[in-house]
Amino acid sequence: MSKDSIKIRMPALGGQGAVTAAHIAATAADTEGYYAVSNPFFGAEKRMAPSESYARIGTVPVYDRGEVIYPDIVMIYHPQVITMGKSYTMPFYAGIKENGLVIINSDTDLLTDHDKKVLSDLNVKVLTRDFTKFAIDEAGTELATNMAMLGALFGALGTISKPAIEEGIKDRFLKKYTASGGTATLDSAIEKKFKKKMDLIQKNLDTASAAYDLTAAWAKEVGLEPMLDAPTKH
Repeated sequence: MSKDSIKIRMPALGGQGAVTAAHIAATAADTEGYYAVSNPFFGAEKRMAPSESYARIGTVPVYDRGEVIYPDIVMIYHPQVITMGKSYTMPFYAGIKENGLVIINSDTDLLTDHDKKVLSDLNVKVLTRDFTKFAIDEAGTELATNMAMLGALFGALGTISKPAIEEGIKDRFLKKYTASGGTATLDSAIEKKFKKKMDLIQKNLDTASAAYDLTAAWAKEVGLEPMLDAPTKH
């Protein structure tokens, strides 16, 4: 049964672009007609240090900007979040709501039998896929991993369109945002990977679109129920 709002928690490591992905997710949702906010939470701003980002999307106004304690969706950007406990929330799925979703960027199944039972009892669907390799195959760089994860999120939700995602990506990369020093450094590294900014944008769009299609098909296959009500323009 769909809801009027959902909360998304994104445990990641510094340099993976989770802050950027959360920002684009909120912008895309707003473009589609939802209310949406995003915010990061991190300690040391250095590559491979734990970081966490949050996004809240709803058909009703969103006022909460704190840490997401009870997520509907958890997106794990790096295996070390699970294998080495590089997360501000342990276990990584702590607080997840019934009928939720977990997306894990990994080439192997990292869940213990206990993890699987807990999540199964809550009817939480789990998608494990190497989205870093997916990004390399689609965009030619692991720096597009966050775009693959973003596409996977919206493919699973099914209520935010590709044009809205495109608008979110263009808004992020055609304007200058500096959420932190680490984010600015990552943006610079991504831009240097491509000769022209529009090449960067197109690669990100292609990666997000391909991941969207893949996850939409998976969601249908596993019977993932709609999680979010259709938007009402505001």
